[in-house]
Amino acid sequence: MTQPQLEIPSIFRSPAPPVSESELRQRLANIRREMANAKIDVIVLTDKKNVDYFTDYQELSWDHKARPIFAAISSRDFALFGSLGEARTVELRSRIFDPVYYNGYLDEAVIAVSNWVKDMTTGGAAHIAVDYGQDMFGRGSLGLVDALSSIDANGQVKSAADPIWKVRLIKSRFEADLNRTAYEIVNTAFDQTIEHAYIGMAEYELYYLMQAQIYLNGAESAEPIAMLFSKGDFAYGRTAKERKLEAGHYVWTDFRATYGGYPADRNRIARAGDPADWEIRTYTAVRSLTLDLANQIRPGMTCSDVYQNFDKMWRDAALGTVYSAVSRIGHGGGLDVTEPPSLSRADTTLIEPGMILHIEPKLERDGAVFQFEEVVFVTDSGIEFLSTPSPEILPVIR
Repeated sequence: MTQPQLEIPSIFRSPAPPVSESELRQRLANIRREMANAKIDVIVLTDKKNVDYFTDYQELSWDHKARPIFAAISSRDFALFGSLGEARTVELRSRIFDPVYYNGYLDEAVIAVSNWVKDMTTGGAAHIAVDYGQDMFGRGSLGLVDALSSIDANGQVKSAADPIWKVRLIKSRFEADLNRTAYEIVNTAFDQTIEHAYIGMAEYELYYLMQAQIYLNGAESAEPIAMLFSKGDFAYGRTAKERKLEAGHYVWTDFRATYGGYPADRNRIARAGDPADWEIRTYTAVRSLTLDLANQIRPGMTCSDVYQNFDKMWRDAALGTVYSAVSRIGHGGGLDVTEPPSLSRADTTLIEPGMILHIEPKLERDGAVFQFEEVVFVTDSGIEFLSTPSPEILPVIR
């Protein structure tokens, strides 16, 4: 068998456009509304995704832990904190924030943030929150926490996770379209690479080829993905190794590539060698159930409603025991790979227009795995798919 050859696209995808000033200002207005509701005077942002979301400052400086980037929002002011080296990049275009530059490293950054907070609150008692919490944990610094706690009205900063998620849960059409492009990139890469895969190749070979094709298709980043060959011993978190692809193996992937900062969290599967009849039937059944469940989602439902619908559909289909290492069959998505809410029995979050939801029940049976992570954007009247649904016929490698 000849080695696989990748098809290099003739036209590279253009970089993602910047977020418009009007959208950024709307995000800022939204978080200030939630801050007022939560009685928070200042939010300090340390998580890259939160800083990206409110500033659209997606720069390579995040690779330097010694010179961190922070941001802070008050009722009337908005600042981004960076080392002196950020000045030229910040000034390349107009910004909605005020830059504050420090000369030094983490200690100097902490001083800059705490001094700004003092100035913005005129030295009085302030209620301060930091973006540490469920599904977000930014750059931790005991020095930052201590400095902010020393000027907090209660002597201890609180979590800003709840008000931030109330804003980030609802995506604009612009965000949905960036996410859609990320899915186009990885879906095409999967199909291109699987077309050239062959029985006998090493697991790491397919992994590298798929990552390379993702970049060639226009991804701005491609974090390490789970990509494995298996027949009944699925360890979904392990890295690609030297295992050779054999007839009967299932190929399982879970992507992370981004476009405009939005990751394509999407799983795909393929089989080495022709599947048995029961595998074809099971593939069709799980795929149909997943799509039917997605199409039932409407604003006004709760996440637990969706889970109850799934539970009944799964039992009626008599498919067996659903994969139970996690307590949910889906989750929210956006700038982070996984975001609130959870499509679980216990999550009563109200589904609203603008949410992005991932629906991904998984079944392991007799050495095979069947999972179809379908991604939808909730609209006023229902949903639209952001990712092309999984193929009707199980992809086969020979």
